[in-house]
Amino acid sequence: MTIQNEKELYRLKARLCKTFADPTRLMIIHELRSGEKTVGQIQSALGLLQPVVSRHLALLRERGVVKTRRNGTRIIYSISDPKIIAACDMVHNILLSQMAKDKDTAERLITASSPK
Repeated sequence: MTIQNEKELYRLKARLCKTFADPTRLMIIHELRSGEKTVGQIQSALGLLQPVVSRHLALLRERGVVKTRRNGTRIIYSISDPKIIAACDMVHNILLSQMAKDKDTAERLITASSPK
């Protein structure tokens, strides 16, 4: 691989990582781990405004994290690749390991942040 190709690959990796660098997008991904949902279902589950959810879903779709299918007039969203959930779980577990170093913080947050 040439240096130029390697740089491009790292640029694309960084772009994908930036996609996951937003709490709202991580909440949406977490919500979709249980299966397909509409914008309204995600909005209701997360207590967010519809335009906020739609904007984040558009970015997630553009970056290939979620995919859509049409059911009549409704658009249904789902995770595009199960490896995305596995990667989020891996990051989650690394975070929990780091938090274990600070036992007070870990005890307070581990229960509330465990994947369902």
